[in-house]
Amino acid sequence: MTTVKTASDRYPKLRRYISLVRSDLTETYSRDLHKWLIIGPILGVVTGLLIALLVEVILKWMWPRVLRYYMGHHIAIVPGLIVGFIIAGLLMQYLTPNPDEHSTEEIIRSYHEHQGRVGMRSFVPKLLAAVATVGFGGSAALEGPSIYGGGAIGSWLWTKLRRLRIEPRDRRILLISGAAAGMSAVFRAPLTGIVFALEMPYKDDLAHEALLPSLIASVVSYATVVAFTQAGPIFTFPSTGSYTRRDLLWAALLGAICGLITMVFDITFRRARHFSVQAKIPHWAKMAIGGLLTGVCGLIFVTAFKDSLIPIGPNYEAVPLILQEAHSSIELVVFGVMKLAATLFSLGVGGVSAAFVPLFLSGSSFGVAFAQSIVHNPAVDLFAAVGMAAFIAGGYKTPLTAVVFVAEATGGHAYIVPTLIGAAVAYAVSGEASMSGDQRLHEGVRIAELSNLVVGGAMQKRVISAQAHWSIGEFVETIRARVAHTAYPVVENGRIVGTIAGVSLGTVPPESWDKVSVRDIMDREIEIVSPEAELQGALRLLMAPHGPHMLIVASEQDRLEGIVTKTDILSALNTGSANSDAVHAEQV
Repeated sequence: MTTVKTASDRYPKLRRYISLVRSDLTETYSRDLHKWLIIGPILGVVTGLLIALLVEVILKWMWPRVLRYYMGHHIAIVPGLIVGFIIAGLLMQYLTPNPDEHSTEEIIRSYHEHQGRVGMRSFVPKLLAAVATVGFGGSAALEGPSIYGGGAIGSWLWTKLRRLRIEPRDRRILLISGAAAGMSAVFRAPLTGIVFALEMPYKDDLAHEALLPSLIASVVSYATVVAFTQAGPIFTFPSTGSYTRRDLLWAALLGAICGLITMVFDITFRRARHFSVQAKIPHWAKMAIGGLLTGVCGLIFVTAFKDSLIPIGPNYEAVPLILQEAHSSIELVVFGVMKLAATLFSLGVGGVSAAFVPLFLSGSSFGVAFAQSIVHNPAVDLFAAVGMAAFIAGGYKTPLTAVVFVAEATGGHAYIVPTLIGAAVAYAVSGEASMSGDQRLHEGVRIAELSNLVVGGAMQKRVISAQAHWSIGEFVETIRARVAHTAYPVVENGRIVGTIAGVSLGTVPPESWDKVSVRDIMDREIEIVSPEAELQGALRLLMAPHGPHMLIVASEQDRLEGIVTKTDILSALNTGSANSDAVHAEQV
């Protein structure tokens, strides 16, 4: 019988060459980067279509009509804003689980604390609330709903594309990539979208892992939007394109001034936001008060300066008005102050959007006033660009985004160096102050040994849990002879519904223990992770400010699998034994 020789048998050198090529390709694509070539475009197209719809509804249909009516009937500004804000407040209060969680803040919090999970049940109500907030004249623009919408779509796609070898950590990556796609689409500035999304979670670091997916999703999202609109810069920005060495010194001074202003604004905004969240009145009532105060800001300005400027609404039309029309420095400063005040009242009470454009506009008005009154330089566009970048850098702690945005969205590429100087100085002068209460400092030195470990191998599998219907007396009798823990999971019909801490027992007199159930005193705010979640992510949750003492480990059906604490993670780090084997919890 004759043996048929294959090509590799006849040419051993070819076999060796093919083996080397296979090895090189395996190493080159070791991170499964090719999956993002499929997922990124899907995310970009879906997000782009959503943003195109929002732009059409708010910027092309709703706000132009509302603005014309307000400018023709000033008396309608206040009641119009009250009505719009009440609509947004009712939507958030009755159709969402937490009316104070939305927009950019929800995406940042989800990235840090919820492994990228965003609840989709309230997706549409939140977008409708954003339409009401912005469309009726709230001092905000479309970046809030765009970042939220893209991030939520990314989180949702993770649940639908599991066949593409998507890992649990990829949900956070998709969240950030969706936010990048939303930002890219709404400002027709793909590089801005990428940089902002990477800078957004931290005050002094980047979400590096999301770079490639964000790049793909942002470019595709931009291409999708410009298929329906023009492809040029979103703002008209006449640029002289020249500056001197002295102008760079003036840019640094303007950056310092803007940094001080944004520091005061950031602190004031965070205080007002905290006060609003803690206020014991219905959310729609808070929004009504915010609409009233925002409307007053607009009414005062248009009454005092009978001009085409107005410090409310998305205000895209204000950029060419500030740069191309003659305005006194006093009017520009008052406009900037009123714009900041209106933004404080609009978003501080819970308006559904973000402050990127309001900061941008305030910076431009202060920059032009600075050029006219202090520098006496006719090139006001230079200092407008510096003011824009400085305000964004100081307000959101995103200095790179500030410079890239001014260059992309305005076409003012010639001013990159001055804007970089202004943004850097403002970033430094404003310190750690930020509009976002969920932005964090970098996570420090990452423990490399945790990167390949999962929660399932480190968690405690033998867990004492309480039934929600037990009385406090039954619960105490159950745990009396067992090892004491700071808290215990509470289960009802096989599902986790909360935790009960030992200190909670002190809130109930011992004589009432048989009359009060575990359900009555349990803590319903719980952190749940899956057994397949990265141990590094679990540590991040436990180390967060006001973080939980333990994390509940559960399956997708909220079935209790175990718990994990900082001690468990340290033990796993010492033994290196954490793995993803299936585990089961002992329920008492």
